[in-house]
Amino acid sequence: MTNRSSVKSTRLGGVLKRILQLVGKYPLSLIGSLLFTAAAVAATLLVPIFLGDSIDCIVEKNAVFWDELKALFVKTGIAVAAAAVSQWLASLCNNRISCNVVRDLRKIAFDKIGSLPLRYVDSHSHGDTVSRVVADAEQFSDGLLMGFTQFVSGVLTIFGTVALMLLTNWKIGLVVVLVSPASLFVARFVSTHTYKFFQEQAQRRGEQISFVEEAISGLKTTQAFSHEDENQAMFDEINAKLEKAALKATFYSSMTNPSTRFINNLVYALVALLGALSVIGGGFTVGGLTKFLSYANQYTKPFNEISGVITELKSAFACATRIFELVDETEEVSDEGREELTNAIGNVELASVDFSYSQDKPLIEDLSLTVKPGQRIAIVGRTGSGKTTLINLLMRFYDVTGGAVKVEGKDVRTLTRRSLRKNYGMVLQETWLKKGTVAENIKMGKPDASDEEVKAAAKAAHAHGFIKRMESGYDTMLGEEGGNLSEGQKQLLCIARIMLALPSMLILDEATSSIDTRTEIKISDAFTTLMRGRTSFVVAHRLSTIIHADKILVMKSGKVVEQGTHAELLAKNGEYAQLYNGQFS
Repeated sequence: MTNRSSVKSTRLGGVLKRILQLVGKYPLSLIGSLLFTAAAVAATLLVPIFLGDSIDCIVEKNAVFWDELKALFVKTGIAVAAAAVSQWLASLCNNRISCNVVRDLRKIAFDKIGSLPLRYVDSHSHGDTVSRVVADAEQFSDGLLMGFTQFVSGVLTIFGTVALMLLTNWKIGLVVVLVSPASLFVARFVSTHTYKFFQEQAQRRGEQISFVEEAISGLKTTQAFSHEDENQAMFDEINAKLEKAALKATFYSSMTNPSTRFINNLVYALVALLGALSVIGGGFTVGGLTKFLSYANQYTKPFNEISGVITELKSAFACATRIFELVDETEEVSDEGREELTNAIGNVELASVDFSYSQDKPLIEDLSLTVKPGQRIAIVGRTGSGKTTLINLLMRFYDVTGGAVKVEGKDVRTLTRRSLRKNYGMVLQETWLKKGTVAENIKMGKPDASDEEVKAAAKAAHAHGFIKRMESGYDTMLGEEGGNLSEGQKQLLCIARIMLALPSMLILDEATSSIDTRTEIKISDAFTTLMRGRTSFVVAHRLSTIIHADKILVMKSGKVVEQGTHAELLAKNGEYAQLYNGQFS
């Protein structure tokens, strides 16, 4: 029990330390917040003094000191106005701190995503990752803003009212000081036990966002298979779990305020009783009692606010913890000190390569392959045989667990990823287009390309025709994932990228899978021209497209079981012959 508590305490302490480091980057806003908050508290504490003195100016019906009373009313108005302006300025500073911190945190998180290995992206829900960067950051921002707005002013109010109460009547002031902290113990007890509920709430929210993202992206398939009712049932189940977690967190955290209010009301009643007795005994004036009661009320009020703030901060810390978990994920091994790959001509070698996604399930074992510049290598095999995994190793999206992948005789692990990937052109079966113009999407591989080069690449990819028919041609804005373009049109734009970049090595993973047969023949001719003199790796399911490859690798269970030309492999009458004859029998 002690160890678990200690771990939690250390974790929360670490989160708080990191939050303070982020806040500390804005010292002017922080100092401004503290100064304006202190000014607002000071002005607020002056009001009871003026009001109490005003009451004492009214001795009896015909004995009212009007001149003093008017002066005190003017002072009260000035104090109230000063408090309002100071609170407004403090809020501006607090908002600036909160917005800047959450902006920085999101930037750090998004930068982290860019440096995470593909292994993390493949093994974590995309929706949960989005939830950490967007929803959890927003929740954290709200908690941080409330903390700066109420926590600091509450603490300053407590110290200010304590000092004034002790100066006014130290005996009654001491009673207040000794009894009131009981509300903090209650608040701390409740908030400590609600932290786990806020953690669960944040986790369930991430699950919900993940499922909604999945449901929207696969809506066409869902409707095609009439799976709407099942999706609704799954959403209802996740939604019910989120509701349960949120109710628990809200219910237990809402116990804090009533508990502290009960104790604080007892304190106020005790002060009123003792003060009234003191007035009767001549130790207090009525105005003095009014001031003291006002201070007692101001003193206990922050305890209620702080207890609410602590609850909000617990929620914010739970969200911050999830963000920092993402930020603390192990990054890809740094490229610092590694060599730049320049002037690659296409020498590729796989030397006794071993690889597995998990240690207990080997996938690729002792794979060796030598590819000379300009050779066209086709990779075929049944589903799950390791074709795409081999591509991931060539591009160094994953590092081998044994052996080495070499380019120009150099282990790719000694090269920078950017320079390695810059020498590869890649077209996948799954297309990806960013939000931007058609031209910007084609220029991804060569940002400095001229308009004429872009058009030439589009013509080579047979995309120029449909681009010209678009509303603004090459300047047409594409929405998320390509907007209303067909899958075939998206793939043609991806092919145009490669036609423009002209890398020294090519990887084509079912690059024409979404294109009609007639256009595919034209694209194949363009690819033939493009691949001439370039080392090419072609993953194909339609074996008719790779019969002219220099070498065909036949993969099965992560191993190359056959390799050779089309004619040689048919003559062997082995795995390749079975695949080929199965397609054309």
